[in-house]
This record gives sequence, C-alpha cells and structure tokens, in this order.
Amino acid sequence: MSSLEQIAAAAEIVDGASAVDEATWRALRHHPERVRSWVEESGFALLIADEVTLVVSPEDRGRGVGRRLLTQVLHTHGEGRLLAWSHGDHPAAAALAAAHGFEKVRELWVMRRASSIVLPALSVPAGVVVRGYEERDVAEVLRVNAAAFAHHPEQGSMDAAELAERMAEPWFDTAGLLVAEGEDGSLLGFHWTKRHSPSLGEVYVVGIDPAEQGRGLGKHLTLAGLHHLVGIGVDQVLLYVESDNAPAVAIYGGLGFEHVGVDTHAQYARPPVAGIRRG
Repeated sequence: MSSLEQIAAAAEIVDGASAVDEATWRALRHHPERVRSWVEESGFALLIADEVTLVVSPEDRGRGVGRRLLTQVLHTHGEGRLLAWSHGDHPAAAALAAAHGFEKVRELWVMRRASSIVLPALSVPAGVVVRGYEERDVAEVLRVNAAAFAHHPEQGSMDAAELAERMAEPWFDTAGLLVAEGEDGSLLGFHWTKRHSPSLGEVYVVGIDPAEQGRGLGKHLTLAGLHHLVGIGVDQVLLYVESDNAPAVAIYGGLGFEHVGVDTHAQYARPPVAGIRRG
C-alpha cells in the first residue's frame, strides 16, 4: 500500500467517508502525468486540472498541515479558478476553505436504503426492454450519457477510453449495468449499479436520454437496479444526489432511501484571483 493509500485509509476510518474519490484514484492509476502532487508523512495534496484533493492524517490534524499543503497548491495553480470537495463537509475543511477564499457551491447527499425494505414490483413501459449491457452497446451508452449529463462535465465528458477504464475496475459486472432498449433498438437510458462489498451496493449512475424524459424511465430503471442489487445479496444500497434536486430526492425517498445529515459532501470553489504569481 502506498503512502497516499495509507493516509487516505486512516482518514476514512476516522471521518466515515472516503477522502479521495473514484475519479482521482483512476487518474493516479491510469494517467499519473495529469496529477500534480505534494506528499508529506502527515498528509498530501493532489491537483488535477482545476480540482484539488487534500488529506491530512488524523493524528496530525490541527498542526497546520492542511494550510501548508493548500498554500503550495495555490502558489502553483496561480490565479485560476479552483475546486475542492469536502467528503463529509467537516467544519475544519469549511474553515480552511473560507480562510483561502473558497465558497460552498454544491452539496451532494448520500442517501441509503436497507435491503430489508420490500421493493415495489418491477415493471417497464410498453415497448421498452430492460436487459443487461452487451459490448454492442458502447456507442449508445456514451451517447445517452453525454446527453443526460450535458450540464455535469464530471460525468457527461466520459469517452470510450474512460468507459473502458471504469469497466476494468474490479467491481465491474456486466449484469449490473442495465439498459433500457426501445423498439427500434436504440438505448433510452441506463442504470449502472456498483457493488462496493458483499454487503454494500450503489446506484452508481442513472442516465436517461432527454428525449425520453417524462415517461418514468428513471424510476423504472432505478427500481430494476435495486432488484438486481438485492438479488445478489447486498444489505444496503447508497446513492449520491444533488441536495437541491427535489424531484430526484422525492423519487428516491419513495423507494425507501433516507439522508442522514453526516452523509453530505460539499464542493467549494475559489473564483479566479488576479495578481497571484504562478510558481
């Protein structure tokens, strides 16, 4: 295990949330040339494009490590806009962000449901077939994904290479990527599930072609994925949703998902700052 993994693992145990997201781990494994890093025994900072990840060992918190690492990142990044996530939205992270000109711009909720809650029966609209992913679906999954997440570049920019990287992850299972196919053979939407462990599953991505919205496909596909996850034996399912997306929160709530206050992830942004010299 690398020093980064050790520090991140220790932080996750204390904080109850992963300190480094999946996209950052993928970049470190597959595209290390895109990652600028500052690593100490007590913590590390990573910079990928305009997004920073900063993690401090639990035993070294309160000693200025985070402030020192962030100062180095800011000096290197210069005057450009900078983004950062606080997984768990901890007060210390909020204070550090405010002290360096960051403001909270997004909140993601983690919602969870126990598999012991009885699921509604599975049904799909007439003329729609829900099935498992096949290799011939690559182009259509990418098309639907780009259209569905046009305003969310973190997901909507996924190309064939990134799709292949995600499918190469140990957790990937073709049976867990469900697609909705129309009568003409085109994909109308998909639900990509993820199994973190034998007991924990995730509603990983649900994408619906904008042209097909309003038919209830999102709910049908979500339910199909939940039936799959319960069927393979997970005890709990989680998902991430924008806190201000009231319609989605209502749909998930109707399927038995609940949000607990500590299950909140906040994104902070520092706007461009003139006059900062790039190091």
